[in-house]
Amino acid sequence: MRGNRSRAIWAAIRKTTSSSYSSSQPSLTSAAAPIESGRYLGLNRPDVWARGSVSGPIIGPIASIPNLDAPSATVIDGKAVAAGIRSHVASEIERMKSVIWKNPGLAVVLVGKRSDSHSFVRIKMKACDNVGIASFTKELPEDCSEDDIVGVVSELNKDPSIHGIIVQLPLPKHLDEERILSFVSPEKDVDGFHPLNMGNLAMKGRQPMFIPCAARACMEVLLSSCVKLTAKNAVVIGRSKIVGLPISMLLQRNHATVSVVHSFTKNPQELTCEADIVITDIGVPEIVRGSWLKPGAVVIDTGTNAVKDPEGKNGFRLAGDVCYEEAVRVASLITPVPGGLGPVTISMLLSNTLDSAKHAYRFA
Repeated sequence: MRGNRSRAIWAAIRKTTSSSYSSSQPSLTSAAAPIESGRYLGLNRPDVWARGSVSGPIIGPIASIPNLDAPSATVIDGKAVAAGIRSHVASEIERMKSVIWKNPGLAVVLVGKRSDSHSFVRIKMKACDNVGIASFTKELPEDCSEDDIVGVVSELNKDPSIHGIIVQLPLPKHLDEERILSFVSPEKDVDGFHPLNMGNLAMKGRQPMFIPCAARACMEVLLSSCVKLTAKNAVVIGRSKIVGLPISMLLQRNHATVSVVHSFTKNPQELTCEADIVITDIGVPEIVRGSWLKPGAVVIDTGTNAVKDPEGKNGFRLAGDVCYEEAVRVASLITPVPGGLGPVTISMLLSNTLDSAKHAYRFA
């Protein structure tokens, strides 16, 4: 999009981008990473710039332009991917119970009465129940103080039966989100947002205890779909700590050439048109049009936006950041909304919680 309309849209997006981590956080030592985190981190290869290496082609031939009169993309069934992960998690929890008589525990700190937050938490609790993770929610009023939340988090950090702690986001505006998240123990930070986990994700050769669930879900979808990442051009639209920032780092670890498009980018459409892989993290419904995409691109849409629709449930429907009806005619592989990345993200939360319990109990 160009001109005044584009600037207005991206100006609105600026309000949703994450603030930087506080420089006042204490230094922390790294703990051993959970068992399965290495699958998404890629091989630790040195950067070697061979003479003349940048002059030749490093990207494979562009896919032939599809017939734009009919859908061409393979649609990723996120529910099927998630079902496989949940089945594995459930069987591992059963094995843990039979061997050491223990099961994982997850606690969610929920502040205020936001209906969407309460809905997301109910989905997480139900998913935990289905695989055998003990879970509970600690609710706090909208006007609570940061110290109130920190007190709750500190008590959960000490509880040996709790292996995962989530502070449900977003928090009310009067609360310092980053300060609160920094008090979650890195070994129980199953959302992967603690500065230690984010920092280790960014550092070559280091492993975080946990990878943020949505970013890990993106990688799972790409890897399970046999998408080659090395030397591919990837564009990540958005840079939140939930998706954009961690997935850009994971793609780089897997040796993709990554461009991050954000609210200050002057030519988002031009950059996206060159991408073999497009991952969106914007929160603006259907902003990415079919004309933004290179024929044959892989499109991972992490957006979940409520759009008014008289025919939808309660007068709304869910839409992604990508205009699906247009993109499906151009892309080679695409995630739908709903039914795409969402179920996989929830499954990754279950997997992270299981990994944390295994680490705590030294259970292999």
